[in-house]
Amino acid sequence: MTKKPPRTRGLHELYAEDPEKADKLLWDREVDPVTRRGFLKRSSLLAMAAAVGAQIPFADRMPGGLIPAALAQSDEPFTLHGKEGLTVLNDRPINAETPAHLLDDDVTPGKHMFVRNNGIPPALEGIDVAAWRLEIAGESCLSPKTFSIAELKEQFEHHTYQLQVECGGNGRSEYVPSASGNQWTTGAVACPRFTGARLRDVLEACGIAEDAVYIGYYGADDHVSGDPNREPISRGVPMSKALEDESLIAWAMNDADIPYLNGHPLRLVCGGWPGSVSGKWLNRIVIRNQKHDGTKMGAPSYSVPKHPVAPGTDVPLEDFETIQSMPVKSLVTFPKSGITHALGEPMTVRGHAWAGDLPVQEVHVSIDFGATWQKAELREPANRLAWQRWTSAVEFPEPGYYEVWAKATDSQGRAQPMVVPGWNPKGYLNNACHRIAVQVA
Repeated sequence: MTKKPPRTRGLHELYAEDPEKADKLLWDREVDPVTRRGFLKRSSLLAMAAAVGAQIPFADRMPGGLIPAALAQSDEPFTLHGKEGLTVLNDRPINAETPAHLLDDDVTPGKHMFVRNNGIPPALEGIDVAAWRLEIAGESCLSPKTFSIAELKEQFEHHTYQLQVECGGNGRSEYVPSASGNQWTTGAVACPRFTGARLRDVLEACGIAEDAVYIGYYGADDHVSGDPNREPISRGVPMSKALEDESLIAWAMNDADIPYLNGHPLRLVCGGWPGSVSGKWLNRIVIRNQKHDGTKMGAPSYSVPKHPVAPGTDVPLEDFETIQSMPVKSLVTFPKSGITHALGEPMTVRGHAWAGDLPVQEVHVSIDFGATWQKAELREPANRLAWQRWTSAVEFPEPGYYEVWAKATDSQGRAQPMVVPGWNPKGYLNNACHRIAVQVA
């Protein structure tokens, strides 16, 4: 009698037994980039099983870099609701970045705002704006309350700010050795206009106890395992950040509803810090008398070593610190990398620069790999925590291949490094100079 091969357990079974092991397996089994008419850039075996409508018994034997034939045979493109031109890195949860040339607008349009999700969004058809509720509670909340979105709009002054939001792992793909996580290049950043109530006003209406030190958020998205008792992410910020003028409970973006994949109908926005502190599909905020301890608040999530370490170092958890303000950075958004330019004609170059909680002091560009730099024109931000537009014109001395580099310096004199900065285990905070390729003929 032929011996049957052992049955491969589904991830849902493993989640029931060992959630941490299942999470690791789900991450480790993400395949290399595969493109089939734009269907997937990175995909998990769990997502593929869901897509074909059945468990894949021998999934553990599937060669790396493969997607099921049932999907490869399909001509249907993979699309993201309300988005255009984004590069999909992962589909469960959905994560997609924006090519640099699509970020040229002063105010990022919703269709070009990157998507960074940790869980599965609530079904769009199930979102009832009129029935949506936001609870304010926590051990340091003196008078817990629950608000509808209509009540937030009626009871609190409306504020609109253009706010820069960037994933803490933007630029992760450049680290060597590679770090686990979505392999972002440069496109996990955006700067749209958000409208809502100041977080401070809402918290004060519920009473902030003297021992309050932190806030935490919760959202309506589900854990990728489907376990209703597990939250995909629950992070927060110190009270000093929560009480800033620009920290918002937002219900609109660019004078319209917040895009579905970016948190409709309600989200938190704390500009200048990692995007993970700006919770989406917001339904609860807690005022804490300690540092918030929700999912992905502990090291190594959104944390970096307190001191420089050698690449590949196994860093003890106690040696990490939580990321707060993001570092100075810039992006070349025009022209698109790879263009051909005519010799003898000046070329306009432009982009954006930002520096977390700080303003940008100056931006320089180089066409000789950083040997010399010329100062760019830099505009003031629309408001605090918005990025700043920079422009320059460069001239090329002879035909050939060139790279245009951009380097920003913040108000404390800290400049972007020309190459990838100090390695860290999770690949956060890469603020190396951005560059584009130009062929001069």
